[in-house]
Amino acid sequence: MEKQEIRTFGRRHGKKLSTRQNWLVENLLPNLKPTTGDILEIGFGAGEHVRDLARENPEKIIIGAEPFMNGVASLMSAITDEKTNRVLDEYTGIRIWADDVRDFLRDTDSKFEQIWVLHPDPWPKARHEKRRLLSADFLTTLSKYLADNGEIIIGTDHWEYFDWILEQIKDTNLVATIPDMAIIQTRYQHKNKAGTDSPRYLILKNQ
Repeated sequence: MEKQEIRTFGRRHGKKLSTRQNWLVENLLPNLKPTTGDILEIGFGAGEHVRDLARENPEKIIIGAEPFMNGVASLMSAITDEKTNRVLDEYTGIRIWADDVRDFLRDTDSKFEQIWVLHPDPWPKARHEKRRLLSADFLTTLSKYLADNGEIIIGTDHWEYFDWILEQIKDTNLVATIPDMAIIQTRYQHKNKAGTDSPRYLILKNQ
């Protein structure tokens, strides 16, 4: 029997979507389903950083993966014209995977220049630790989808989780550096549920 994957994210739905958001999810989202891309962000929240990536890399395909439908709807609202619901020119490179990213990875031959994971759920209770996304196994999986000199960029404001990730990296073929990066502004970064001074970042590369 095939081993069932542990769910690494929380709820799929929050408050009721607006009429416009429902229309976008039903009519536009299927057209934005990705097959391959250049940059991947996993768990994009409300999509602020996905939009930044699209503006900074207009020639690239930016894939955002997010299973929380309210976050997906927020991103779609932000990248489309309010009157026509057409994708704005600066965001035409965005593709959205509205589900578990592991399902997308199984079906793509992409080699990413960057894979971003910002503020993943730290699952701080000991009994939930197995649900943490950035395990050694998952990091090893991600490493297979990196282009030559590709990078996995991780950010978290939960310092115990940061140290836990460093331990996980020891069981992979990735090498880690701790960069001096400007804080990446997102809704989840501003919430700072861990109550720490600032996020910490890691950059991982294949050896």
